[in-house]
Amino acid sequence: MTDEAALDLLFRQARTPSGWTPAPIEQDTLRTLYDLLKLAPTSGNCSPGRFVFLASRDSRERLRPALSEGNMERVMEAAVTVIVAHDPLFYEQFSRLYPTEEARSWFAADLGLAEETALRNATLQGGYLILAARALGLDVYPMSGFDNVRVDEIFLAGPGWRSNFLVSLGHADGAPAAPRSPRLTFDEACMLL
Repeated sequence: MTDEAALDLLFRQARTPSGWTPAPIEQDTLRTLYDLLKLAPTSGNCSPGRFVFLASRDSRERLRPALSEGNMERVMEAAVTVIVAHDPLFYEQFSRLYPTEEARSWFAADLGLAEETALRNATLQGGYLILAARALGLDVYPMSGFDNVRVDEIFLAGPGWRSNFLVSLGHADGAPAAPRSPRLTFDEACMLL
């Protein structure tokens, strides 16, 4: 059975906001958001995604020097901005997440494979974060206009995680100013073999 309302909420009616209301996002909502996204699949249940919730104005100010000019206002005015990152040593959690003796060794012996797997699956988890946020009634603004090296130095040096992209969260202040941008058609973007 197709849930048309859910499809509207997650895809058809969802839009990138052009501005934010000052409404905050409660910490319980952020915990619920993570509890939803963590349930979605990753290869071998590797779960390499790591998420830094910049919920205070001060934490977002620390991010400012790493932002491109075009993303500054969207980040600074958002209720929360999330650094979507990955843990390059995700396989150290396999004793709990994928308890097969050889699984850890696959990645420990091949750091290129580990990095590729971490980035791919954490990117998936970032997509799940976007959908979970929309399902919880939040608006999302994903972006890549920032200096990853600076973000990693400022926020991620301790745990050794690596940033991938940012997602600002909040409540949109009105309708988007412009119509939805075009998308590629099925025939342009897909092959059916």
